[in-house]
Amino acid sequence: MSPETSWSRTTLGACASIKARIGWKGLHASEYQHEGYIFLATPNIKGPEIDFNDVNFISQRRYFESPELMLEDKDVLLVKDGSTLGISNLVRNLPGPATVNGSIAVIRCADRLVPAFLHQLTKAAAFQKLIHDKKSGLGVPHLFQADLRQFEITLPPVQEQSGVAQVLDTLDTVIHETEAIIAKLKAVKQGLLHDLLTRGIDANGELRPPQAEAPHLYKESLLGWIPKEWEFGALQTWLEGKPRNGYSPQEAGEWTGMQMLGLGCLTNEGFEPVQLKRAPRGDTRLAAAMLSDGDLLMSRSNTRDLVGLVGVYRDVGTPCTYPDLMMRLRPSPETSSEFLQFVLRSSSVRRQIQAHAVGTSGSMVKISGRIVCQLANAIPPKPEQERIMGCLAAADSRVQVEVEEVLVLRDLQAGLMDDLLTGRVRVTPLLEDPE
Repeated sequence: MSPETSWSRTTLGACASIKARIGWKGLHASEYQHEGYIFLATPNIKGPEIDFNDVNFISQRRYFESPELMLEDKDVLLVKDGSTLGISNLVRNLPGPATVNGSIAVIRCADRLVPAFLHQLTKAAAFQKLIHDKKSGLGVPHLFQADLRQFEITLPPVQEQSGVAQVLDTLDTVIHETEAIIAKLKAVKQGLLHDLLTRGIDANGELRPPQAEAPHLYKESLLGWIPKEWEFGALQTWLEGKPRNGYSPQEAGEWTGMQMLGLGCLTNEGFEPVQLKRAPRGDTRLAAAMLSDGDLLMSRSNTRDLVGLVGVYRDVGTPCTYPDLMMRLRPSPETSSEFLQFVLRSSSVRRQIQAHAVGTSGSMVKISGRIVCQLANAIPPKPEQERIMGCLAAADSRVQVEVEEVLVLRDLQAGLMDDLLTGRVRVTPLLEDPE
């Protein structure tokens, strides 16, 4: 249903002041201080709450250059420049005198506009579309203050604005708390992975005690103490043949029914089909790079922090190949792709990869198949590998439950934002519902 006549159509500039500036009269990073006046940048407002801890500070003179940008509680901050254009946040519990850099606009609401409501409004799809339609700049996208002031918005009465903000803020809190749980579970899993790949699981399904407590269960290796039953050696011992690079032809301009992986498909958490490209038709060299479900892939070129990322390929629904900047590893029968990906993700192997990566570029480095084959590893017997995989699968399952919960909440959030911010659903019944 449409909003009642108590809702009004207006412009953002008619119910809020919008202040920003371009630059700070030649302010340089060398002027930043260890203390002083808080100087917020776009990374500080990207989270669920403004980060007032990891900030730069400027002098009193610089702070007073722009009195219109001296922040107050309940100011809405909106990124108006750059790749994070459109991100917003609400100033709450300002810890001290603060201002913003030239990429952030400060929106201060008049009495008829509730700041928390405006914050939710700026995150809505309709408002983000206004930003997208009005942004300019061939290089760095930019939003002009004059355009921002002319953005048309629909406002319910102040009391209803507060109710809408309360509902959506509550949902935001639940989402952020669930995301925090996911982060903690992933940290626990990372710690578990370290224990599993250094101590393993015995025949009784128990994590072995540390070497200091049970030295008779361990032996020395170049990687340190490892369980006696484990084998130590170069990765080549557990590979069939040498790693093989993929192939990277020019992407096709139209859909051909075949796809190619981009380097971004290998992440810190494994394979994710987030960068798929259209493969050209009729290129016979693609056949050698054709993937099968379960193939183990490793990136061979990237930054030093990201080179050597690994993942197990999962079918993407079409024939698919891997690029020249990845290599395919074929495990021997004594192990599996699923287990080796965790070994190659361990801190001991990551340190070896980063130490041996080479390159003339200041940012991009490479590893070769020879380097990969010589990586030192400690591998348990196959039955113990399976016990370790079962333990990791249980940890993954706990993470996945929370991830799916966040997806459900985000779908609910998107629907509620659209309904509440347009008046299709009135907020009063939601607040009165005891459920």
